[in-house]
Amino acid sequence: MQSTVTWQGNVAFQASTESGHELQMDGAPAYGGENRGARPMELILAGLGGCASFDVVTILKKARQEIDSVECQLQAERADEIPAVFTKIHLHFVVKGKKVKASQVEKAIHLSADKYCSASRMLVNGGVDITHDFEVIELADV
Repeated sequence: MQSTVTWQGNVAFQASTESGHELQMDGAPAYGGENRGARPMELILAGLGGCASFDVVTILKKARQEIDSVECQLQAERADEIPAVFTKIHLHFVVKGKKVKASQVEKAIHLSADKYCSASRMLVNGGVDITHDFEVIELADV
Protein backbone atom coordinates (compact mmCIF):
# COMPACT_ATOMS: atom_id res chain seq x y z
CA MET A 1 0.00 0.00 0.00
CA GLN A 2 1.27 3.45 -0.87
CA SER A 3 0.19 7.05 -0.44
CA THR A 4 1.69 10.41 -1.31
CA VAL A 5 1.11 13.47 0.86
CA THR A 6 1.90 16.85 -0.71
CA TRP A 7 2.15 20.13 1.17
CA GLN A 8 -0.39 22.71 -0.06
CA GLY A 9 0.83 25.73 1.92
CA ASN A 10 0.44 26.77 5.56
CA VAL A 11 -0.49 23.49 7.30
CA ALA A 12 -2.66 22.01 4.52
CA PHE A 13 -1.81 18.76 2.72
CA GLN A 14 -3.27 16.71 -0.10
CA ALA A 15 -3.07 12.93 0.11
CA SER A 16 -3.22 10.72 -2.96
CA THR A 17 -3.95 7.05 -2.39
CA GLU A 18 -2.81 4.03 -4.34
CA SER A 19 -6.44 3.38 -5.30
CA GLY A 20 -6.59 6.76 -7.05
CA HIS A 21 -8.42 8.87 -4.48
CA GLU A 22 -7.44 12.29 -3.20
CA LEU A 23 -8.33 13.96 0.05
CA GLN A 24 -7.51 17.19 1.79
CA MET A 25 -6.07 17.54 5.26
CA ASP A 26 -5.58 20.77 7.16
CA GLY A 27 -4.51 21.77 10.62
CA ALA A 28 -6.65 23.61 13.11
CA PRO A 29 -6.89 27.39 12.68
CA ALA A 30 -4.97 27.80 15.97
CA TYR A 31 -1.98 26.24 14.16
CA GLY A 32 -2.31 28.14 10.89
CA GLY A 33 -4.94 25.95 9.27
CA GLU A 34 -7.73 27.27 7.08
CA ASN A 35 -10.19 24.39 7.61
CA ARG A 36 -9.66 23.19 4.03
CA GLY A 37 -9.87 19.54 5.05
CA ALA A 38 -10.15 17.02 7.84
CA ARG A 39 -7.52 16.90 10.58
CA PRO A 40 -5.12 13.96 10.21
CA MET A 41 -6.22 12.44 13.53
CA GLU A 42 -9.87 12.68 12.40
CA LEU A 43 -8.90 10.57 9.40
CA ILE A 44 -7.36 7.92 11.65
CA LEU A 45 -10.59 7.81 13.66
CA ALA A 46 -12.72 7.65 10.50
CA GLY A 47 -10.42 4.93 9.14
CA LEU A 48 -11.05 2.85 12.24
CA GLY A 49 -14.79 3.31 11.81
CA GLY A 50 -14.59 2.37 8.15
CA CYS A 51 -12.47 -0.70 8.83
CA ALA A 52 -14.75 -1.95 11.61
CA SER A 53 -17.91 -1.17 9.64
CA PHE A 54 -16.60 -3.06 6.61
CA ASP A 55 -16.12 -6.12 8.80
CA VAL A 56 -19.47 -5.84 10.56
CA VAL A 57 -21.42 -5.44 7.30
CA THR A 58 -19.55 -8.30 5.62
CA ILE A 59 -20.04 -10.65 8.59
CA LEU A 60 -23.74 -9.77 8.94
CA LYS A 61 -24.33 -10.35 5.22
CA LYS A 62 -22.59 -13.76 5.44
CA ALA A 63 -24.85 -14.56 8.40
CA ARG A 64 -27.82 -13.73 6.15
CA GLN A 65 -29.00 -10.86 8.29
CA GLU A 66 -31.39 -8.55 6.46
CA ILE A 67 -29.59 -5.27 7.15
CA ASP A 68 -30.71 -2.00 5.62
CA SER A 69 -28.06 0.28 7.12
CA VAL A 70 -25.10 0.27 9.49
CA GLU A 71 -23.75 3.40 11.12
CA CYS A 72 -20.67 3.55 13.32
CA GLN A 73 -20.52 6.54 15.68
CA LEU A 74 -17.07 7.05 17.21
CA GLN A 75 -16.03 9.05 20.26
CA ALA A 76 -12.35 9.45 21.09
CA GLU A 77 -10.27 10.88 23.89
CA ARG A 78 -6.70 12.05 23.41
CA ALA A 79 -3.78 12.54 25.75
CA ASP A 80 -3.29 16.07 27.07
CA GLU A 81 0.44 16.04 26.36
CA ILE A 82 2.32 15.85 23.08
CA PRO A 83 2.10 13.50 21.30
CA ALA A 84 -1.67 13.78 21.78
CA VAL A 85 -2.33 10.14 20.96
CA PHE A 86 -5.73 8.50 21.28
CA THR A 87 -6.18 7.01 24.73
CA LYS A 88 -9.79 5.81 24.48
CA ILE A 89 -12.12 5.21 21.56
CA HIS A 90 -15.71 4.04 21.75
CA LEU A 91 -17.56 2.67 18.72
CA HIS A 92 -21.35 2.65 18.80
CA PHE A 93 -22.98 0.72 15.96
CA VAL A 94 -26.55 1.43 14.87
CA VAL A 95 -27.84 -1.45 12.76
CA LYS A 96 -31.18 -1.12 11.00
CA GLY A 97 -32.94 -3.98 9.30
CA LYS A 98 -35.62 -6.63 9.43
CA LYS A 99 -35.37 -9.43 11.98
CA VAL A 100 -31.71 -8.67 12.66
CA LYS A 101 -30.54 -10.77 15.57
CA ALA A 102 -28.70 -8.85 18.29
CA SER A 103 -26.56 -11.93 18.92
CA GLN A 104 -25.33 -11.82 15.31
CA VAL A 105 -24.49 -8.10 15.58
CA GLU A 106 -22.60 -8.71 18.83
CA LYS A 107 -20.70 -11.60 17.24
CA ALA A 108 -19.82 -9.50 14.17
CA ILE A 109 -18.49 -6.66 16.33
CA HIS A 110 -16.38 -9.03 18.42
CA LEU A 111 -14.95 -10.77 15.35
CA SER A 112 -14.05 -7.40 13.86
CA ALA A 113 -12.45 -6.12 17.06
CA ASP A 114 -10.58 -9.30 17.97
CA LYS A 115 -9.66 -10.77 14.60
CA TYR A 116 -10.31 -8.84 11.40
CA CYS A 117 -10.01 -5.06 11.81
CA SER A 118 -6.37 -4.16 11.17
CA ALA A 119 -6.89 -0.57 12.33
CA SER A 120 -8.40 -1.72 15.62
CA ARG A 121 -5.65 -4.24 16.30
CA MET A 122 -2.96 -1.66 15.51
CA LEU A 123 -4.48 0.93 17.86
CA VAL A 124 -5.08 -1.59 20.67
CA ASN A 125 -1.50 -2.84 20.35
CA GLY A 126 -0.45 0.81 20.65
CA GLY A 127 -2.21 1.11 24.00
CA VAL A 128 -5.58 2.57 22.99
CA ASP A 129 -8.55 1.36 25.05
CA ILE A 130 -11.26 0.55 22.46
CA THR A 131 -14.81 -0.29 23.52
CA HIS A 132 -17.94 -1.12 21.55
CA ASP A 133 -21.68 -1.24 21.90
CA PHE A 134 -24.62 -1.37 19.53
CA GLU A 135 -28.32 -1.01 19.01
CA VAL A 136 -30.57 -2.78 16.55
CA ILE A 137 -33.50 -0.87 15.07
CA GLU A 138 -36.21 -3.05 13.60
CA LEU A 139 -37.63 -1.73 10.34
CA ALA A 140 -41.31 -2.38 9.70
CA ASP A 141 -42.46 -4.21 6.61
CA VAL A 142 -43.87 -1.83 4.05
